[in-house]
Order: sequence, then C-alpha cells, then structure tokens
Amino acid sequence: MKRIIDSYLEKLVDDDKLLFYQTVSDFAEENIMPNWLDWERNNQLIPDSAIDAIGAMGLFGTTISEDYGGQGGSQLDLILMGLSLGYHAQSLAITPGAASSLGAKPIQLFGSEKQKQTHLPDLATGKRMFVFGLSEPGRGSDAAHPQVHASKVDGGWQIKGEKCWSTNAKWASHVVVHALTDNGTTCFIVPMDAPGVNYQEMTGKDLWKQSSTGSIAFDEVKVTDDDILGEIDNGFKIMVQTLNGGRLFIASLSLASLAFALDKCRFYAQEREQFDGPIGRFQRVQDVILDMDIALEQGLNWLITLTNQYDSGTLTKESAAKIKIDCSRKASDLLTLAMEICGGVASLDEFGLTRHHRDLFVCRVGEGSNFALKSLATRPLMPDITLQ
Repeated sequence: MKRIIDSYLEKLVDDDKLLFYQTVSDFAEENIMPNWLDWERNNQLIPDSAIDAIGAMGLFGTTISEDYGGQGGSQLDLILMGLSLGYHAQSLAITPGAASSLGAKPIQLFGSEKQKQTHLPDLATGKRMFVFGLSEPGRGSDAAHPQVHASKVDGGWQIKGEKCWSTNAKWASHVVVHALTDNGTTCFIVPMDAPGVNYQEMTGKDLWKQSSTGSIAFDEVKVTDDDILGEIDNGFKIMVQTLNGGRLFIASLSLASLAFALDKCRFYAQEREQFDGPIGRFQRVQDVILDMDIALEQGLNWLITLTNQYDSGTLTKESAAKIKIDCSRKASDLLTLAMEICGGVASLDEFGLTRHHRDLFVCRVGEGSNFALKSLATRPLMPDITLQ
C-alpha cells in the first residue's frame, strides 16, 4: 500500500521537489536500510561506506550553491530529505541533515568569501563535515553564555573548554566553536586535527544510535583572526539564525517518524486478528490511527508553509520554535499509543516502532528543549512580562 505521507506531499510540493523526495527515499530503501538492523544490533555507527554513498548522492550539498559545487537546493529540499530519510531512521536523516543545517549553514550565512571558497566545495561532497559547537557540559538551554572561552593572544586567539552533544563529531573535519570573548561571544572555525583538540565519542547513548555524538575538548587551542566566523562578539546571532532552520529539520524528523508509525499501525490493524476479526475494527484502535493521520496532515501543511517562509526570509524564531515543539510532542505521544495498539510485537526491533519512539525523545530536547523554547515562543504573547 502507498505511504500516507506521499499522498499528502503530492498536494504540497511541485513535481520536481516530489521527484527529489522519492529519489532520496528509494536510495535509502535500496542502499542503506537492508543493513540497518545489523548496525543497530551491533551498536555500530553508520559505516564510512554509507557516508560515502550519501556523499555520492549529493545530499551533503543539498542547500549549498552550485557556485560552490552543491546542488543549489532550498530549505524545502532539505526538509524533504529529512522526511524521506527520517521515515526509515532518524539517525540516517540527521547525518546529512546536521551536516547541512548546522554545519554548512553558518558558513553559507556568515562566512567570508575566502571561507566559502575554502570550505563549501568539500562540504558539498562530504569530503569535509562541520560540527556545530554550541552545547557544553554546563550549558544546555543557557547557550547564550558559554563556558568555553577564547582569549586574545599574540597572533590570534586561544580557546579553552569543552563542547558536547556534537552531532557528526566522528566524521567532522572542523567544528564551529561558540566561545565567550571580551564583550560577547564569537564563533571560530577550528580544525578537528588542530593541536589541543580532543574528540571522544559519547558512550551510553540509547537514541540516534547510528549517529555520531561526540565530546570535543579544547586545550589552549590556537586560532587566527582568519578563523573567526562573522563578527567578533556577535557569535550568538550566528547560532540563533542557524537554529531556526535546524528546528524545522527536527520537525521534519518528528513527522517522518509519525508517518512510519501511521503506516505500520494501519497495515497491522488490518492484518492482525483477535476476537474473530481484525483489530482495526475496534473504535479505540481507529481513534489512535486517525489521530496520527490528523497530526501528520496538519504538521506537514504547517511545516511546508514555514519552510517557504524560511526560504523567503520571513520566518520568525517563534514560529520555528512552535512547530518544533508541536510536532515533536504530538509524534512522541502518539508513538506510545501506536506501540500499545500493536502490543508485544511493537517491542521487537525488526518491527521498527521502538527505533522511532526512542529517537523522538531527541526531537523534544534537541535544537533547544521544548520547555525552554516555550518561554521563547511565549514572549510575543505577553510582551509586558520580562522573562529573566
């Protein structure tokens, strides 16, 4: 049977966009997913051969201009990539997704022409990968006040501190470090092989299991003024603008997981028989399936609208926060009910629901936790209240 998400997207995007979405989905289904369950069971990160295949498809360069060797796509193309890959596995989608929306995007938005010429061509092919260095062991939601510090020294700057929860750290060539400077914060482009940079994969993580998540320590790392991204003491602006697009991508992952669960449950409810008939005839089962369908259709319409606003430069940070909150929360809650109506079979890894249920927790706390983002989104509604 046809996937429900495909029928909705046919009404929301043009034929060229839909072809891109279907091509990426077919690529994942044919070349990546046959091996996925083995990687899960062996606690294995996405292998380098799969990273190379993703690069050969051009997915790392989806939104990078053709002038720098990319595909020249829009944010909508990136969101469609998230929906197509995320339907199979969020770990798969976030690998090129974070490389684009969090890695290459700061360079695209704020890099000098020299920095763009130096980095974007290799970022477009996957030969290089940038990490978004924002979160720290002592700074999660309070990202505006990093503990990583950059001090002015002869010949440039010296960076000291630690970043964590860094997606794609294993494969990264550089990290964009958000660091405290004299009169604000500043972003620096730091090579991962620079003296004093130490990466360690974060162990014990039980979600996005095939995605690399690293801790990166900086022990008096030396950089030059040429490594500054954007303006000195204005680094948080870079982080905030980057995260607006990232939150749309997280919303796409949430909806992709919901779409998978909807198809899995509606198929199963028509096949599984109890009490002399399929369980899909029971009202409570129908309620869950319909609630998933409503949330998916509403979410897709809202997401495509906001993505078009992003591409036109009119998206507000509050709207980006709200759709991320809403999609991740609804999808997460509905996945629990989806597993319940399927019963014990839902606990099996080969059934697929546990993967999406587990990974949706990241959508609730990644790119800004939902609780923190609610404070951000509420401010325009109550402007007379100052949130300390």
